[in-house]
Amino acid sequence: MDSSKKNSAAGIYNDASPANDTATTAGSPAEDLKQNINESINSIEKTLGILHQLYLTVSSYNVSSQLLLLQCLNNLVLELDNMVKFGGKCNIQVPMEVLNLIDNGKNPDEFTRDVLNSCIAKNQITKGKTDAFKGLRRHLLEELEQAFPEEV
Repeated sequence: MDSSKKNSAAGIYNDASPANDTATTAGSPAEDLKQNINESINSIEKTLGILHQLYLTVSSYNVSSQLLLLQCLNNLVLELDNMVKFGGKCNIQVPMEVLNLIDNGKNPDEFTRDVLNSCIAKNQITKGKTDAFKGLRRHLLEELEQAFPEEV
């Protein structure tokens, strides 16, 4: 009996069947990326479910649950393999600052907030420069009009 049938018989959710593999379609790159991201998200959710089931199995472990424990571990390995496969298809770049914030136990939203605040500040500076150039242009036109009224 193959592993997907054994796992289904044991009540373990394993979605590693060939029917759920990514079908090759002639979609746009954006659609393919979206599909790959969705598959990665689903794989992460399945992995979390398997980890929870593994936690429950280990916390109430007895000799009779050894087969269930082995099946959970096998499912975890399969799903981690799927996660790597799907994740390899997603070309997502995470800034090192975000990873450092996560490593330091901070919320990555702080990085987003800081980047947005920086963009707003730069936008205000650029707006000020634009307004200054508009004022300079207006002032130069007034000066030209006073110096050369017939030509302006």
